[in-house]
Amino acid sequence: MNNLRYWIWFTQAIGYCTTKAKQLTFLYNSIEEFYLGGESEWRLSGLFNNKEIEKMSKIPLDISDEIIGKCITYFYDTVCIDSPEYPKCLFDIDDPPAVLYISGALPDIDDRMSIAVIGTRKASMYGIKSSYNMAYQLSKAGVTIISGGALGVDCSSHLGTLAADGVTICVLGCGINYDYLRENAKMRSDITFKGAVISEYPPDTEPKSYHFPQRNRIISALSDGILVIEAGSRSGSLITVNSALEQDASKKIFALAGPVDSHFDGSNKLIKNKVATMVTDYKDIIDAFDNVYVTTELDVSAQPSDDVIDVIPIKGKPPENINGLKTYDLSEVPQHKENLNLSEDEKSVYYAINYEPVHIDKISEITNLPVFKILPIITTLELRGLIKCVQGRSYRLI
Repeated sequence: MNNLRYWIWFTQAIGYCTTKAKQLTFLYNSIEEFYLGGESEWRLSGLFNNKEIEKMSKIPLDISDEIIGKCITYFYDTVCIDSPEYPKCLFDIDDPPAVLYISGALPDIDDRMSIAVIGTRKASMYGIKSSYNMAYQLSKAGVTIISGGALGVDCSSHLGTLAADGVTICVLGCGINYDYLRENAKMRSDITFKGAVISEYPPDTEPKSYHFPQRNRIISALSDGILVIEAGSRSGSLITVNSALEQDASKKIFALAGPVDSHFDGSNKLIKNKVATMVTDYKDIIDAFDNVYVTTELDVSAQPSDDVIDVIPIKGKPPENINGLKTYDLSEVPQHKENLNLSEDEKSVYYAINYEPVHIDKISEITNLPVFKILPIITTLELRGLIKCVQGRSYRLI
């Protein structure tokens, strides 16, 4: 606990994504020893400039106590860079986080195969279904799935893992209790029962634009390989790929080939330039590793049940009708499926939709549910192949 106080103090003074935390672990027996040495010792270390030393001298140690108290209140765990529990794969990069804040239980990432599944927030339905399906199958093979908790590909990969009863790690670019992407709050809560939501930023830290590139180095470091599902030419996913290759030039990069359009420019270019291996099946990823121990006794041939995702492409095959549109007589009585094991709110939303497009505001009016509660339900229903977004924020039965 003492080391935790000093490492939190260090991050409040120096910041995040710095090489200096790791360098201190080699120079001193403990961070406490460094702190107690005072300004003269900080200068002698040769690591800090005058501005940084001035900042350290002004930041009181008890600033850490408030953050630790918040962690205790919310039952968050913490792991310091010099703790035995700190992942070796994360320590091995140049700029590992001084502190990890954890909701849930961080799996033994060093001894378990892990794959990061990443892609655009504005994913197509093909990208959403593919990320869900690949994460589901990899999880069934015992692979830990790592992603960033964002909308689109990230969210779908986490949901696919949860559907497979697998283990997933969600790495955030803000404090883990910050109300960021409220529509994904339930997903993040569910992850903590089968994995962990983690961040290098203390609780209550607001997301900043530069946090997400910093966050990406953690995703890549924790992963044995990176799977890019759908990425444009300027996608943040490419930052994660570059980070992975800077950390380890032999890191395995995979990509799912997509249509020749701007949404897949980045993914396709990775394949074309031989930066990434093209995959069509989760086994392509498993087979690429010669010396990785996959901890599983699960049936890797198991497919997602029809009740869960009856139109999701199995083993990477695209849907028969990639646009997903079917022809219906709009005067036809909606044929809602039965026995879908939906929650009451999910049923309410599902039965508010028919073959003619229904706007989300109308769904809210019919169900008496706020839009922010409807959005994650809509995502679930889309992933299960029950509905489709056809225009704007309007939805119809499939």
